[in-house]
Amino acid sequence: MAATGASAEADAQVQILRKILTSEQEPLARRFRALFSLKYLASLQPPTEQNIPAIAAIAAAFTSPSALLKHELAYCLGQSRHDAAISPLRRVLEDKAEDAMCRHEAAEALGALGDLGSLDLLKGLRDDAQEPDVVRETCDIAVDRIEWEHGLQGKDEQLKKSDFASIDPAPPLPQSTEKPSIPELEKTLLDTSLPLFKRYRAMFALRDLASPPDLPTAVPAIQSLAKGFTDPSALFRHEIAFVFGQLSHPASIPSLVETLSNTKEAGMVRHEAAEALGSLGDEEGVEDILRKFLDDPEQVVRDSVIVALDMAEFEKNGEAEYAIVPEAKPIAA
Repeated sequence: MAATGASAEADAQVQILRKILTSEQEPLARRFRALFSLKYLASLQPPTEQNIPAIAAIAAAFTSPSALLKHELAYCLGQSRHDAAISPLRRVLEDKAEDAMCRHEAAEALGALGDLGSLDLLKGLRDDAQEPDVVRETCDIAVDRIEWEHGLQGKDEQLKKSDFASIDPAPPLPQSTEKPSIPELEKTLLDTSLPLFKRYRAMFALRDLASPPDLPTAVPAIQSLAKGFTDPSALFRHEIAFVFGQLSHPASIPSLVETLSNTKEAGMVRHEAAEALGSLGDEEGVEDILRKFLDDPEQVVRDSVIVALDMAEFEKNGEAEYAIVPEAKPIAA
């Protein structure tokens, strides 16, 4: 049966974006814009006929040699809220030859999707001492998140509505009706004897106290979060940087610059700090700082700085969304 005009146009949009995303000849920044356009289409609610083709287009780019791009593919699939994303994510997680940063993101994405069918896989990797710490720790959090979502606790908790549309690795700790205690949340955040899932919940509760940026709790919450950069877990430190990228608050700039500048820091943490600075690109001096790292020894950092500078340009231009969101007509190839 022939596709309708609207259906054919939708197919063409996805195919053009897929071509950009999967081409190693395209500039990395343009591929990221195509990816976030596909993420938009993959996660449309209510579902449309573009969801599954967009998910397939994202998954097709896992053949890329870029660890940065592949880790972002996994993140976007986890945000799709669609079961079609589960199979490609499991393949990435199970591939022990794949970069640990990508496998970690695939595990986190399966947690974001609440996939009960992946629990055995996640538990097995969590308990495998041969696995990299970042993979084991992420699987641990993903197991707790899935069990929280499908258990009584997730149904009974009264969670404050977040300003952020993202599906996070852990829900924020529920806030009582009393004034939120930043010191108490900070204590939970920094207590390495607690499960990572609970500490992440404190992290996202602090994030929500820093948005909107003019809240009286915003700067104190950011100062508490910044203390997380001293944590022994690279996974934890990278999530702090990710949260700062979501908040785009100027108060986070000093700690992000310090993290990016630390060449002894793990690449996955420095890359996240670079992208977080990109979200602050309209702040004076940020672009100049990022440019200093265009020749960094680490590929993932160099690539992140390229993307961050492109994000900064978007911020300066006042764009609403970092993406080539398709309009009525497909974008030019």
